[in-house]
Amino acid sequence: MGQRVALVTGGTGGIGEAVCQRFVQDGYKVVAAYNNEEKAKKWQIAQKEAGFDIEIVHCPVTDFEACGAALKWVEENVGAIDILVNNAGITKDGMFKKMPIERWEAVIDTNLNSLFNMTRQVFEGMVERGFGRIINVSSVNGQLGQVGQVNYSAAKAGMHGFTKALARETARKGVTVNTISPGYVATPMVMAIAEDVRQKIENSIPVGRLCKPEEIAHGISFLASELAAYTTGSDLSMNGGMFMH
Repeated sequence: MGQRVALVTGGTGGIGEAVCQRFVQDGYKVVAAYNNEEKAKKWQIAQKEAGFDIEIVHCPVTDFEACGAALKWVEENVGAIDILVNNAGITKDGMFKKMPIERWEAVIDTNLNSLFNMTRQVFEGMVERGFGRIINVSSVNGQLGQVGQVNYSAAKAGMHGFTKALARETARKGVTVNTISPGYVATPMVMAIAEDVRQKIENSIPVGRLCKPEEIAHGISFLASELAAYTTGSDLSMNGGMFMH
């Protein structure tokens, strides 16, 4: 077995960065898919200075053809993709009664349609090789629902149906499909929230704190591993006790 290749969409963001770094430590060849080229190039340099050698590829996840081109580049320049982490996501919050269709479509396209755009184009290769790990980053709000996030909650809940159905199709082919559902994670974006607001969020979490990005990365590392071969169609809830089932 050669060195595994892992691709992480939204790889230059808070959770994505932690996942990419963990995958490097796990011994994989790692590619971070990005949308903002200037930011990604600066990020790549910073990662290399920190000891993490990570390739980057431009990949607008809402565009099926663009995803295909990006994945083809990865296969030709890095190798066949063994592990796909569908992590790219956005929020465009607002109460439903005032939500324009553009805000709905943007979130559904980025957070849910992207799963098809990426997974469809690596799926057959994984099946042919008899190994694959597809990990979809959902959210506790896809399980609980959240006021002002009908679009986001719908997209994240949709990930679970996608995951369970595809997992049944691949269960005997060496390809596992799982979700991970973080609660509130201490990414730079969350840490930029006003301290009093952030404190209210932390007080609402049973364990009393935000999740660390590296904790999410640890969960994803397990789902990507050889020892996770018996885990498919599952959700790993990492939410500090906000949702228990």
